[in-house]
Formats: sequence, C-alpha cells, structure tokens
Amino acid sequence: MKFYSRKLIKPGDLNARNTLFGGALLRWIDEEAGIYAMTKLNSKHVVTKYISEINFVNSAKQGDVIEIGIGFNKIGTTSISFSCEVRNLFTKEVIIKIENIVFVNVDEEGKSKAHGKNLDNLNLVKN
Repeated sequence: MKFYSRKLIKPGDLNARNTLFGGALLRWIDEEAGIYAMTKLNSKHVVTKYISEINFVNSAKQGDVIEIGIGFNKIGTTSISFSCEVRNLFTKEVIIKIENIVFVNVDEEGKSKAHGKNLDNLNLVKN
C-alpha cells in the first residue's frame, strides 16, 4: 500500500468526543481514492459505486497528522477498485481500514462506460 496524502486534524474535524469525526475521514478517503481512480483511468468522469465495511480501529485527535494509503485491488471493464488504510503518521497506528472501494467510469449521462484500461496499461507503482 502506498500512502499518498496527509491531513492535519484541526478543531473543525472533531466530533462531540473531541476525536476525529468519522464523516470527515470518509470524505477525505473518498476524495483521495477518487483522485487515484481518475489518474489510473485517465478520466475525470468516475463516481464512487461501492464502499465495503468500514473498520474504525483507533481514533485520532486534534493535532495528529494522518496519512491515507491506497492499494490496488482489481480492474474491470468499467470499474477499478482499491483498498484503503489510514494511519497516524508518527505512531503508524492504524485508524481505519476499508477492504474495497469501487469506482466506475461514466459518460456524460452518468451511465457506466468502458475505460479501456487493463493491468498492462495502468502504470501501477510497485511497493
């Protein structure tokens, strides 16, 4: 898994317990994975189709720096899927794990459209 971005946990990212609000974290994950899907499919027209079970392992608090990791799962005719892990940058403690996030390439009407990519032309970085 390669870690692509980092976020500083600020007061506006906290829930009533003063820990990282899960909704903020899921928004960051969806954005990061969506950008990664766009770069791999060479298309700005991708949408989130599916996110599997989300496992919150640990929390984060104000001042923590987290990093978002994305790992390739598989490629389909119109889709691409990834796994995700978010961890504390300094302690490496896992905050959340998601086994499968699926993005679909779509046309102007929002209907699934073949992206023309396969394992040979995805330009995946070997970890």
